Amino acid sequence: MTPQHQIRADHDASTIVVYQAYAPVIADAALRAGRFVAPFSFGRMTWIKPSFLWLMHRSNWGRKPGQERILAVRMTREGWERALSDAVLTTGDPTAVASAPVHVQWDPERSARGAALNHYSIQVGIGRHLIRTFVEEWIVSLTDLTPQVRKAAALMRTGHATKASRLFPSERVYPPSPAFEHLLSTGN
Repeated sequence: MTPQHQIRADHDASTIVVYQAYAPVIADAALRAGRFVAPFSFGRMTWIKPSFLWLMHRSNWGRKPGQERILAVRMTREGWERALSDAVLTTGDPTAVASAPVHVQWDPERSARGAALNHYSIQVGIGRHLIRTFVEEWIVSLTDLTPQVRKAAALMRTGHATKASRLFPSERVYPPSPAFEHLLSTGN
């Protein structure tokens, strides 16, 4: 049985992949520069998600306005764990949440068809005071997954879920760490 709160992600010994959906103008500029640049906003929280299928649900497979481009953001595990160690749950004390540099919320994980599952996926909000660190120090690479997402979505729509699933990034349990144990044992 899958634990209620467990981080699952594409990761290796030194990096983890998180996903974000953007308007083409933001994605194109970022991909050209190899990192986020204007018109990406450095003045507001940016949410990163290690669950590919959760982002597919959220962005409607890259069809929602302003979320047409899907980027895989490979970041250092050191940065990921630092962000989580600085995080507070959005369901916590409102005063602590308001002043926290990083927010975490747990939302129901999604199936390929968008159905809510019985376990949760982590969403991490990097606050504006850490965004430059995220962009300039933690990001290793950006990859445009939009063509892959469009192909998978077309396969899903035409009843070829098994073929579509072969296009999904591989995700496995991210090892627990004392840096973020405070986020795993509490509610969504």
